[in-house]
Amino acid sequence: MEVAITDITDVEKEIQIQVSAQELVPHFEDAYERERSKIVVKGFRKGKAPLELVKNVYGESIEYDSLSKIANDLYRRLAQEKNIEPLGEPVLTDMEYKRGEELRFKVKYEIKPKFELHKYKGIPLEKVIHRVNEKEVEDELGRLRKANSSLSEVNSADDDEHILTTDVQELDRAGTPLIGNKNPGMRIYLADESIHPDVKKALQGASVGDIRRASFETERDGKKTQHYIECTVKKVEKVSFPELNDDFVKKVTKDKVSNLAEFQRQIRNDIETYWQELAERNMTDALIGEIVRQHDFPVPESLTKAVGDGYLEELKGQHPKKQLPKDFDETKFREEYRPSAIFQAKWYLVRERIIEAEQIKVEDADVQRRAELDAPTMGIEKERLTAFYKNSQTVLDRILSEKLMAFLKAQSAISERVTDEFPR
Repeated sequence: MEVAITDITDVEKEIQIQVSAQELVPHFEDAYERERSKIVVKGFRKGKAPLELVKNVYGESIEYDSLSKIANDLYRRLAQEKNIEPLGEPVLTDMEYKRGEELRFKVKYEIKPKFELHKYKGIPLEKVIHRVNEKEVEDELGRLRKANSSLSEVNSADDDEHILTTDVQELDRAGTPLIGNKNPGMRIYLADESIHPDVKKALQGASVGDIRRASFETERDGKKTQHYIECTVKKVEKVSFPELNDDFVKKVTKDKVSNLAEFQRQIRNDIETYWQELAERNMTDALIGEIVRQHDFPVPESLTKAVGDGYLEELKGQHPKKQLPKDFDETKFREEYRPSAIFQAKWYLVRERIIEAEQIKVEDADVQRRAELDAPTMGIEKERLTAFYKNSQTVLDRILSEKLMAFLKAQSAISERVTDEFPR
């Protein structure tokens, strides 16, 4: 058997294998035996026809049908012997065979790129620390009150805390109704900041049966458009908010918190935790981004495709029965997310090399700590959770990633900046 390996790119190779007719004999013999058990020949029970008879009648078709399996078996054997570790599925690209003669075939495969690890320690990072203020706490309390508000039908809107059910008719510049451009039963909340100020002004103080007109301008892609509408008020509802007291706190927390002062402290802590976690995520993204930028090497297409497949599965999970719409353009989706897929594939390869270089491993103590943290919220005994985690590759990978990021951040030059602004 003759073997030749050709470099197509730094990450794509082609192996050409030539097998003599004599070397093919044992492979064909195995194929005859496999097919013999399935063949029915008149005068013999199924699978009991003489082997020579099977060869004479079906030999040629059996040989040709078995070529793909032979090529696959030979490639995998050679890959093991030569320590070839392909990414994705190798592809049979060419095959030549004439009965009684040698077999030639080619297989393309991808490998991980070879690259030197560059700077991943001492990277300067800025951690933005947001200082929580009283307005944020008050806004959250306001949101909770709004979520627990009630509606009562009234005759007119005395203030902005009213919802108007209106029939909205679009008009032309002269005030003539545009046929087919009517939206009946639109609910307009006067306190909604997204309402155009001119529309809000026209509807303030409106009563049931009133007809109010408004004109307003919108801009899209640099083009301004003037709109004219007529609103017929069908119903007015007053939005009433619950009083902010201990009873309200008990209701929204299901008696977990009993007084307003304690609830305000809890809200502040929750907001602070949110901003702290966001700061850590932003710092993590910045660190990964900088490390990836330090490394320039070709990314195997099979790895990029695998990341794209993951994106596609995530998208499917957001739809009923994991079925994408019939008009979904998968090609366009993959093209749009290709830069991100290449970035993630590159980070996967760099991450793997850093873990290997720094000998970062998941120890039993790491698993136990994770189980101890998760057990109270999951309602599972720490010992049972630890046993489960030790056998869950998903959890072990997550712990490994956490250890890696903790290591990288510890090796970075982090500066802190306190601000009242809202970091993104």
